[in-house]
Amino acid sequence: MASGAKGLPAGRQGPDQVERLAHHALRGEVWAKALVYLRQAGEKAMARSAYREAVGYFEQACSALPHLPAQRDTREQAIDLQLALCSALRPLGDFGRMSASLHEAESLAIALDDPQRLGWVSLWLSREFYLMCMYSQAIATAQRVLALATSNEDDAVRARANMYLGLACLNQGDYRQAIACLRQTATSPDGTRRYELLGDVFLPAVFSRAILAWCHAELGMFAEGSVLGEEGLQMAETLTHRESFMWTYYGRGMVSLCQGDLRRAIPQLERAVSICHEFDLPAYFARMAAALGAAYTLDRRITDAVPLLTRTLEQCRAQGRAYSETLCSLPLGEAHMLAGHLEEAYTCAERALVLAREYQGRSHQAYALRLLGDIAARRDPPQGEPAVACYHQALALADALGMRPLQAHCRRGLGTLYARLGQWARARTELGAARDLYQAMDMTFWLPQVEAVLARTEER
Repeated sequence: MASGAKGLPAGRQGPDQVERLAHHALRGEVWAKALVYLRQAGEKAMARSAYREAVGYFEQACSALPHLPAQRDTREQAIDLQLALCSALRPLGDFGRMSASLHEAESLAIALDDPQRLGWVSLWLSREFYLMCMYSQAIATAQRVLALATSNEDDAVRARANMYLGLACLNQGDYRQAIACLRQTATSPDGTRRYELLGDVFLPAVFSRAILAWCHAELGMFAEGSVLGEEGLQMAETLTHRESFMWTYYGRGMVSLCQGDLRRAIPQLERAVSICHEFDLPAYFARMAAALGAAYTLDRRITDAVPLLTRTLEQCRAQGRAYSETLCSLPLGEAHMLAGHLEEAYTCAERALVLAREYQGRSHQAYALRLLGDIAARRDPPQGEPAVACYHQALALADALGMRPLQAHCRRGLGTLYARLGQWARARTELGAARDLYQAMDMTFWLPQVEAVLARTEER
């Protein structure tokens, strides 16, 4: 996406008055003024998504604190600055430094006996647990924050607690509970003190709509997902905020991808990846690239998909990000399978299954099992019993989670396998069920494949 694309803010224009004042105060060792100006400069850098600059300003502000009187106001500012630093480090993917700042803020808030700031820190802790794939801990912490925010009538914290509660539920495959939580975020008034305390680098109302759109797509509710995606886009266009645009493109792209509308999906996801590249947002790149790689794979653009997914997977492994590694391993395994590289495909699928079981990601377990079924079914000769077992396990999870598109894919895989094995009656049953599901959800991309195999079975 070009830097002058509609809706995105203009680039850096040079230092402004606040930055000059911060520089002079720091050099002159006028510490109280330096703290004020450096923090303001960091917040302005955050507002234009200049996160590396923001980190520098917030770190310089922290360095001014020891020169100020050790009174309560100074300690409060120390907590706020550590949380501000977390906000700037998050989109850069610097999780180690972010964790250190967060735990420093927690220690300071406990020592100060500041319930409000402890609530803010707990919100960040829920986010950290989520990023570490510790979803049970993320849910428990978010629920505590939610109860506290509700009793204090703090809409900003309540909205974000619901957001991270919803994300943790989503990553465990509980789409219905995720939808219930994220709807609360989408309809909540947006709070103030946005960047420096609560850690947002995108508007929660836009982000939640993007994720809601994806959740609805996984349940086969594409019309609802499309409406949510359009609402998010309209909000992002009024904000001209690049991270919000990125998530909007992602949400809309995922709806189209799940429905098999590649003409719409690929441009949306390419825009999301482009924003990550252009505006230095490495923390989000793996998710965007995994989705784009999946779209390229479905479009049989294997030579585009494999390098993108392989490079992204290597980055995820280096960072120790299990969830992101799973996101990349699944489409990469699919791409290898379509290219006829079944051993490479199996390695990817098996690794995704192991990781998903470790963090109890039931939807990813279902996708990995379905891929393992597809791989076994494609061997020569087909590995009938292992394939059927994998498909049935995937179907059981998809049924429990309400993932109707995945149900259709599993039944198509089963039907195709039974046709290869000459089990014509079973093939017709499964393919007929797949056809009915695809038709009901207007997933026409896969209908020709189903109908072609069905036609062969009816000749028997």
